Amino acid sequence: MTKRAVLALADGTTFEGRAFGASGETVGEVVFNTSMYGYQEILTDPSYVGQIVTMAYPEMGNIGANATDEEAGLPHAVGMVVRSLTKTPSNWRSQETLDAYLARHGRVGIEGVDTRRLVRHLRTHGAQTGIISTENVSAAALSERARTAVGMEGLDLATGVSCKEPYVFTTPSPDVFLAPGDKRPEPELKYDVIAYDYGLKRSMLQYLVDVGCRVTVVPSHFTAEQVLAKKPHGVFLANGPGDPAAVKGADRTVAALLGKVPVFGICLGHQIMALALGGRTYKMKFGHRGGNQPVKDLTTGKVEITAQNHGFAVDDASLKGKAVVTHINLNDGTVEGLAVPDARAFSVQYHPEASPGPHDARYLFSRFATLMAGS
Repeated sequence: MTKRAVLALADGTTFEGRAFGASGETVGEVVFNTSMYGYQEILTDPSYVGQIVTMAYPEMGNIGANATDEEAGLPHAVGMVVRSLTKTPSNWRSQETLDAYLARHGRVGIEGVDTRRLVRHLRTHGAQTGIISTENVSAAALSERARTAVGMEGLDLATGVSCKEPYVFTTPSPDVFLAPGDKRPEPELKYDVIAYDYGLKRSMLQYLVDVGCRVTVVPSHFTAEQVLAKKPHGVFLANGPGDPAAVKGADRTVAALLGKVPVFGICLGHQIMALALGGRTYKMKFGHRGGNQPVKDLTTGKVEITAQNHGFAVDDASLKGKAVVTHINLNDGTVEGLAVPDARAFSVQYHPEASPGPHDARYLFSRFATLMAGS
């Protein structure tokens, strides 16, 4: 039997729909993603901790769910909002339905929502806290609870999702899309890289391995002294959730590493590198989330279509004389990339590994390898 569900926002706006996934209630920051596919990679991206993801594209669930497409071992998004949920997936890799996948992991979803209206509302009024409920609670009461819930600013979510102990990762990208019988050659692991886990995606590690890196993943609190004692060829600063300025000690740690070893940062790692240089970050109105964000490389003049997922950005004025802004977002002019040539460090706000999204920027992993080879 179909069960009613309600999405209530902190500003009092409500949406009715049908429940899918787990029953109950979930509270989180309601955001939207414009990707047309890759919902499983999106749900399992640790950057979505504490967030309810609205998919702007109307049809979801078409390809089901499988173990290969996970970026982490479970969905980190706390809820999902869709227009139309496919009950019968049609894909040779499907192992279960999206409905069953979310139910198995205890994540609440709502379908049948006018997501076009919801996305326009969030663009106009900003991302905000909301509640999805399948219980018999009034929409007004849910909105009041959402209004008094804690927001994203000032939250150190990265430390909470970071690994607890270091581990070594040497698995390359999967061969799932190669022709039957084909196999990629095993990469020669020439570089020892320390990767800070602020909430990293598995595919980032796989692409580092693809360009010859033996990756040691370390917790967010790992000190610069501990890193340098391992004598790595380079340091990778991963993506992650929450407010970059709230990640305990991360800016000081990265500041102590800059100039001593090549550094490559992505998303939250990019923001933390900016803070380490003495810059500032700020909360965006609704952020960038999706696989169609245009970014201009100011060093080459080329435009890349990129995958993104962030709600904070770097203040370019705060970095004058401290770093070179290398990339900008063509939609709103925000900072999308930095470089500090003298320190052999660079970072981007977007996700070059995509997963999901376009592959325009995957060359950045090779750029990191070249930087380590030259050092």
